[in-house]
Amino acid sequence: MRIYFVGSHATGKTTLCRWVSRRYGLPMISEVARGVLAEMECSFDALRADIDAVGGYQRRVYERQIAAERVHAGGFVSDRAFDNLAYAAEHTTILADLIADPSFGDYMDFVARGLVFFLRPHPSLLKEDGVRAGVTWESVVRIDGMVKLLLEQYRIRYLPVESVSMQERVRTVEFVVAGAREREVQTGKSSPEWHGGGQTDLHRPFRVRSLEPEIEARVENQISGNGVRQPDAGANASHAAALALGAR
Repeated sequence: MRIYFVGSHATGKTTLCRWVSRRYGLPMISEVARGVLAEMECSFDALRADIDAVGGYQRRVYERQIAAERVHAGGFVSDRAFDNLAYAAEHTTILADLIADPSFGDYMDFVARGLVFFLRPHPSLLKEDGVRAGVTWESVVRIDGMVKLLLEQYRIRYLPVESVSMQERVRTVEFVVAGAREREVQTGKSSPEWHGGGQTDLHRPFRVRSLEPEIEARVENQISGNGVRQPDAGANASHAAALALGAR
């Protein structure tokens, strides 16, 4: 089973992702941006002043996310998917190039076959995240809108999570996951996986043409390091919507 929490920064994705990892024993793919920043020895605010550098950074974050997912293609929980493309649209000029690559469509199809929860912003959740200084409500709303645009444009079914209550968020996830597991038992089908050579169940090979070879090797050799973590030990949405997501 693959579970994604998508949305803007400052929406509580990582907190909920950690809970899911512990609750269901799924490897956790955490935000890779911090690892990329550390490698570049640069702060996000300093990076933003150089449009070419920030473009390279956003491309590497996108590629690193895909490489991390390939390590655990059969099952994981991630606190993002294609989310950084919204930041690429906000701060760089590379978005059109990333989307034009045929592998992008393959990736979006792959995400669509997982369980996708879209965490919506709320002013009470605003706080510094250790990467982006000066988090503002306006920036959060802009990224939220772009993430929603990508979800809708690529027909990715998702469950909006509006509540800020952790208890309600947990109950929402439990309800959807239970429905998905029941569906798998009834049909005898599980989530599609990457097979040898980076193949998916789709017709075309899934790969990012510009993927740096050392990134994938590093991710596979450091499964418990930056980017991929092994498990450590609610929402204002209708039940009908949750059932529709869980019973596909």
